[in-house]
Amino acid sequence: MQNIISSPQKCFLYARKSTDVEDKQVLSIEAQITELRAYAKTEGLNIVEEFIEKKSAKIPGRPIFGKMLARIEKGEASGILAWHPDRLARNSVDGGRIIYLLDCGHLAILKFPTFWCENTSQGKFMLNIAFGQSKYYVDSLAENTKRGLRQKVRRGEYPALAPTGYINDVRTKTIIVDKKRASLIRKAYELYAKNGSRLEDIANFLAQSGVHSKSGKRLHRDRISFILSNPFYYGHFRYAGEVHEGKHQPVVSKKIFDKVQEVLRQRGKPKTKEKVPKPFTGLFRCGECDMGITAEIQKGHTYYRCTKKSRSVKCSQSYVREEIINE
Repeated sequence: MQNIISSPQKCFLYARKSTDVEDKQVLSIEAQITELRAYAKTEGLNIVEEFIEKKSAKIPGRPIFGKMLARIEKGEASGILAWHPDRLARNSVDGGRIIYLLDCGHLAILKFPTFWCENTSQGKFMLNIAFGQSKYYVDSLAENTKRGLRQKVRRGEYPALAPTGYINDVRTKTIIVDKKRASLIRKAYELYAKNGSRLEDIANFLAQSGVHSKSGKRLHRDRISFILSNPFYYGHFRYAGEVHEGKHQPVVSKKIFDKVQEVLRQRGKPKTKEKVPKPFTGLFRCGECDMGITAEIQKGHTYYRCTKKSRSVKCSQSYVREEIINE
């Protein structure tokens, strides 16, 4: 009797790592691959290709993960080898796709060194629980992070990177004054408060004083406007659309800050053109294509014309002066 030796099932190896907080304790990509290769050899699995992705699984849309599933649907492999179910999905959409591929037979096996999973009703039930736990962990982590940020705000601590003129002190986890740059920011406020300098002049002053962007470039006028209107410099800060009192040391006084805001408002008022009423727009429609009527002022006269927005009728009507319509 001839012995029949079955060939090992074809599997894709999938290793993923992101920079998100929830991945902080997960093995590195290299460590995952080393462990999975050894596990495949022990289990007699045939790895036909390795997929490596450096992207969060919190939301659907990972390109390499999607490419792998598409190739599984084409029959290029019948199994996936990963370190843990949370490497495959941390959201309900991707988790559902995996279970659906098991249901319809495109996926025959899922192998994890750290998790038991068989292609049975019980195995898929356990897999669904693992995906749900991964999603719950991400959701609760986000809630805890937001709660921690709100608590920092209540204590008067700014929960973000320090603006120009300040430094994030990693030892005390507070924001402290950058003495050299802070004096230059204070000088910029004082110059602008005199209403004799433009935003470009302030940008030139800071550039000549050695204050640049993180990339080493000259600060743009929009960035200067943001600095001059940031309440952080007088001891407050914006968070979630509200202004809160901070514990950090102010760089300028509230009086100087308010003076700068007044100058910004005066210079920021747009020159609005006087609106001339156009009484016939909205009243008449084009007699040829039944579209609306619009108006334009040219050389002191108001002209009405069809908007010509019809897709089915090519309107041939031209302009008509308001005086003619009045008659």
